[in-house]
Amino acid sequence: MSSPKVLFGFHAVGVRLKTAPASIIEVYYEATRRDARMRQFLGKAKEAGVRLIEADALRIAKLAGSHGHQGVAARVEPMPQTASLDDLLDAIEGPPLLLVLDGVTDPHNLGACLRVADGAGAHAVIAPKDHAVGLNATVAKVASGAAETVPYFMVTNLARTLGELKERSIWCIGTSDDAPRTLYQADFKAPVALVLGAEGPGMRQLTRKTCDELVSIPMRGAVESLNVSVASGICLYEALRQRS
Repeated sequence: MSSPKVLFGFHAVGVRLKTAPASIIEVYYEATRRDARMRQFLGKAKEAGVRLIEADALRIAKLAGSHGHQGVAARVEPMPQTASLDDLLDAIEGPPLLLVLDGVTDPHNLGACLRVADGAGAHAVIAPKDHAVGLNATVAKVASGAAETVPYFMVTNLARTLGELKERSIWCIGTSDDAPRTLYQADFKAPVALVLGAEGPGMRQLTRKTCDELVSIPMRGAVESLNVSVASGICLYEALRQRS
C-alpha cells in the first residue's frame, strides 16, 4: 500500500471531495477563516462524511509544505493510476490526444500544463523520469484538481516511448521556434502527441529528432518564447478546435 499524500487549496481538495471522498483520511482547516468560500467547502466536506480537524495556518503550512494553502489541506490515499500507458492507449475511443513534456522541472509549470490538458480533453501527459518534476503537493494545488483527473506517466526513455507511439500510428508533433510551418498548418484531427520542451532550452536534441514534424507558434511581439503551459494551451486548444 503506498503511503498517504497531501493535497492543499480549495480546488485540489474540492475535486477529491467530489470524485473520491472515501479516499480522504482527514481534512485540516483554518478555524479562524469564516468566509463564504470556507463555509461552502466545510458544508461539502460534512456532507461527504469526511473527518474535519481544526488547525492554525502554521500547522497547515507545515503539512502542505507551502503557505499558499488557502486554509485547507487534506491527507489522502493515492488514487489508483491506469496500470500503464499501453493500457490507457488501448482503452481510448477515437483519436488519442497526448501532451509530452520534455524537461519541465518547475512544479507550477507542470500543474498549469495538467490543468490545460484536462480542459482540452487530452488523454494523458507524458514526461521523462529524469529532467522532470513528479506529482507533488504544489503541482496538485496549481493543477486545481487536474492532477487527479489527467493520467501522468513518467517514462524511463522518452525517445523510445515516442517511437512506441509512432508504432501505434500516433503522429508526434514537436514545437520549435525555428520550424518552417506554424501549428495552424498542422493536422491535429488524426492521433497526435504534442511534444513541448521546457522554456529556454526547449526539447532535447534526441527528442526533437524523434518527432515526425516540427511546428512553431507565431510570435508577433518582442518576446522570443512563451511559458510551456501557455504554449501547451495554445497547441491543445488548436487540436480541440480542429476536432470539433
